Amino acid sequence: MGLLTQILTAPLAPVRGFGWVVNQVIEVAEQEAYDTTPVERQLAELERELLEGRIDEAEFDRREDELLDRIEAIERARSGAPQGQWAEEQEQEEREEREEREEREEREEQAQRGHHEPER
Repeated sequence: MGLLTQILTAPLAPVRGFGWVVNQVIEVAEQEAYDTTPVERQLAELERELLEGRIDEAEFDRREDELLDRIEAIERARSGAPQGQWAEEQEQEEREEREEREEREEREEQAQRGHHEPER
């Protein structure tokens, strides 16, 4: 039966071979996607730029936050946390941060207006 099965399924060999190649590509892509090493290298380079004076603290903080967020996303994906849930949590955090920033800016504006209003 084994020889007959091989003969009858021989025309499907290219399809099976293609499937194997696709699986290998997916496996390598997942390994690269879950690897934090490139992002960690970018963090090290970012720190060198700061120490060499090529960027200021504000730029460093902004870019560092982005890279740390990427590392966190990779680690969550690696741990199997649902991406949809993570995305919702991330959006909620961003929304809260934006609201806090807007409230802080509004308070600062009110404080500045309070100092510049003419006396009566």
